[in-house]
Amino acid sequence: MSVLVVTGTGTEVGKTVVTAALAATAVAAGRSVAVLKPAQTGVAEGEPGDVAEVRRLAGADVTAVELARYPEPLAPETAARRAGLPRVHPEAVAETVRTLVEEHDLVLVEGAGGLLVRFDDRGSTLADAARLLGAPVLVVAAAGLGTLNATALTTEALRSRDLECAGVVVGSWPRDPDLAARCNLADLPVAADAPLVGLVPQGAGALDPSVFRRRAATWLSPEVGGTWKGVEASAEADWE
Repeated sequence: MSVLVVTGTGTEVGKTVVTAALAATAVAAGRSVAVLKPAQTGVAEGEPGDVAEVRRLAGADVTAVELARYPEPLAPETAARRAGLPRVHPEAVAETVRTLVEEHDLVLVEGAGGLLVRFDDRGSTLADAARLLGAPVLVVAAAGLGTLNATALTTEALRSRDLECAGVVVGSWPRDPDLAARCNLADLPVAADAPLVGLVPQGAGALDPSVFRRRAATWLSPEVGGTWKGVEASAEADWE
């Protein structure tokens, strides 16, 4: 694939670290990578945002692009309205991606929050941008209790819009998973009606970037460019 949209089942589920792992894996395979953040919220002007974090972890060869930035940690449309700043529209997202595709093998588009968070006063969302691009959407989910419902709702929303789900990645797999998390390894693909294509270990973003880049592929399945052999081979992520 040349474009992959990354969304989450909510906030703080590990989207940015998963995006960095995807980018690092692609770069290690010799692909040129760009990462686009349509709307960065909760970060002041001059502070590093999510695309800067992806570039820090995945390497300086990654092209990082941010379309809009809003200082308050709110949904993009709300944050833009409160700040008196222009909204982001899916057409602008699609146009930027098409430009980036001309010079990169892979463009990753990282959303803000969940799939249906509003970008503008028309009610446009990341799903609308994915539809304009005809791009598959990767869903980043939490590990534990409550994730099945949130994941099912997200993937149902994708199907209702005729969008392809590229799979589900657990964005922060705990070192000592509880019963719910362990059961969710089998239940998430059923709830999502999509494959589980990765487990990113909790705290991966705190690894030294050189270690992160070396190990990123082992957290992701071949469907998304990695080498992870799946739950059947091993349910443990690499923390060492």
